[in-house]
Amino acid sequence: MTKSEIVAALDEIGTLLELTGENDFRVRAYKNGARALDQLEGDFKQLVASGTLSKTRGIGDALQEKITTLFNTGSLNYLDELRASVPPGLLEMLKLPGIGPQKVKLLHSVLQIDTIEKLKIACDRDQVSQVKGFGKKTQTKILEGIAYLGTIGQRVRVDLARALADVLIDQIRALPGVIRAVVCGSVRRGRETAKDIDILVSSANAEPIMYAFVKFPQVLKVVNHGPTKSSIVAQLNVDGEAVVLNVDLRVVQDSEFPYAVVYFTGSKEHNIRLRQRAIERDLSLNEYALAGESKSVTCETEQELYTALDLEYIPPELREDTGEIEAAEKKELPKLLEYSDIRGVFHNHTTASDGKATLEVMAKQAQALGWEYFGVADHSQSLTVANGLSADRVREQWKLIDELNKSFKNFRIFKGIESDILLDGSLDYDDDVLAGFDYIVASVHSHFNLSEDEQTERICKAIANPFTTMLGHATGRLLLRRPAYKLDIERVLQTAAKHNTMIEINAQPSRLDLEWTHVKRAKALGVKIVINPDAHTPAELALTEYGVTVARRGWLSKADVFNTLHLQDVMKAFN
Repeated sequence: MTKSEIVAALDEIGTLLELTGENDFRVRAYKNGARALDQLEGDFKQLVASGTLSKTRGIGDALQEKITTLFNTGSLNYLDELRASVPPGLLEMLKLPGIGPQKVKLLHSVLQIDTIEKLKIACDRDQVSQVKGFGKKTQTKILEGIAYLGTIGQRVRVDLARALADVLIDQIRALPGVIRAVVCGSVRRGRETAKDIDILVSSANAEPIMYAFVKFPQVLKVVNHGPTKSSIVAQLNVDGEAVVLNVDLRVVQDSEFPYAVVYFTGSKEHNIRLRQRAIERDLSLNEYALAGESKSVTCETEQELYTALDLEYIPPELREDTGEIEAAEKKELPKLLEYSDIRGVFHNHTTASDGKATLEVMAKQAQALGWEYFGVADHSQSLTVANGLSADRVREQWKLIDELNKSFKNFRIFKGIESDILLDGSLDYDDDVLAGFDYIVASVHSHFNLSEDEQTERICKAIANPFTTMLGHATGRLLLRRPAYKLDIERVLQTAAKHNTMIEINAQPSRLDLEWTHVKRAKALGVKIVINPDAHTPAELALTEYGVTVARRGWLSKADVFNTLHLQDVMKAFN
């Protein structure tokens, strides 16, 4: 087992103990042990082999023994026994917003509720509100959470789906007989979430590939094992989070690969349009060929298939039937933004607020990525929960930036802030402080439950503020956890266009906000987009890649994105 998988296992033990009513001391021991292990530095394999893990604060002899067992064997009887003792539905209930282990345990013991379905019935019958510690308001929130959970199904974030897909595709490509292999479906198109993974392989001999696939270590269950298609349920622990998805593998002959990769990439609507074009040319298009009664069209690549249909090549991110066919026919598709076009980012946090690394460390990581500038935007004073900066602390940070900038050559740290948008739409400092920043990211962090008119008016007022440079995570959504707040996004975009205020694509995979359809509309209105990782660690700076994918899905080219500008041009823009 890897370190992250063991961290997840220890954390799961703590959660299961809490659900079974174990004392808080034991629960905290596993939770604290998981946290201590997660933050442990050094060569993990050597630390386990040395037998010195117990010397780490939070990891005693008992935990060291369990960690060693998990590392060496990949399993732990104690964890298996705990899993068997807890109804699986209780863990599913923990996915509901605001429902922790203690409340789940209470519902189970008082009302014998052990599934989300039973919980909904109890809420509908007004039984949950009668349980001590709940009440009508909590019951209503539970029902809202169940409804929202029902809309997201078993989807996972794109970064987690990609992580699992990458592990599987690497193993597949290493198998003998594999000619070409690619991840298809929504993952390839760059959708924000995925409910499954589609992998396509070309080979002259499918059988040994299929046999190896269903034996991969990530396999939890074999759903189907056929001669050219197999389906599994696979699991991977990614940074302590268990990712479980259905995975389909198809193997075709290499001559069929170009047609199959287009078909299985989708979308369904895009494929229907392609088949219609084929029919108009007296041809038939399916996953195996492009052919007619008197002829067949041989294509070796996707590009050749699109050419055969008199189209420009359409990148996967655009294949949603939102005008890409018409643009490709006229040879008017945009040259899409590339990750290499990004020159720096502006929405990032440091240890001055709730980040995990110092300003200097974050800036040096930005340099290591080949960027020309780094913008710091720690939280403003009203967000005390995130250690927001007072005006005096802001001025101290400015002095530090000035000192650090003296040591850089062809690189600059810009002075920014992520200013809370207050309830009345104003920013979080007096004008004399606001005037000292190079730029300001204005974001909502509170009062999510306003009416659509109130929330829209609040945000539009902030956008119109002459000190606001860019709007951060515009809709406030957290993918698969919290829907966007009520907002007239069209009015927000039009206000941004009117006041020449940029709007951010927040590249955190939990946000990806703006959503791509709104990005496309922003471009049409002439709103300049900026892509930011909202990074809290040096590693998170690389999350910018996911923002680039959203930009590509929104038809953005290099000219549409502010942080493709070189350093001198950014300095001129801020001045």
